[in-house]
Amino acid sequence: MKKIVFLVLIMLAGLNVQAQQKKDKNAKYDIEVKGNCEQCKKRIEKAAFNVKGVKMATWNEDEQLLHLTVDENKCSAEDVRNAVAKSGHDTDKAKAVKEDYNKLPMCCQYKRS
Repeated sequence: MKKIVFLVLIMLAGLNVQAQQKKDKNAKYDIEVKGNCEQCKKRIEKAAFNVKGVKMATWNEDEQLLHLTVDENKCSAEDVRNAVAKSGHDTDKAKAVKEDYNKLPMCCQYKRS
């Protein structure tokens, strides 16, 4: 009986240790974000940095990519996509609503697909 109780306790301790594993502290992502100019760059990066847990965010106009480093214990790439879309810029998985897109200056209104 003591052996069974001991084995059950060891198994529960093992499950507890697995449940406490943290996500990657500095996960890197490349997110496609539509934009046209330096104003877009500032707006996109600002939207990304407004998400708690974003360590680095750099948007490249030529590649149309947001290079991102996040602490996954605080946020996800999806959180950043949603914040950028809210600023008026379409991402690979989150599209800006028409009202947010229309608020962009004329030079920043990229061709939407």
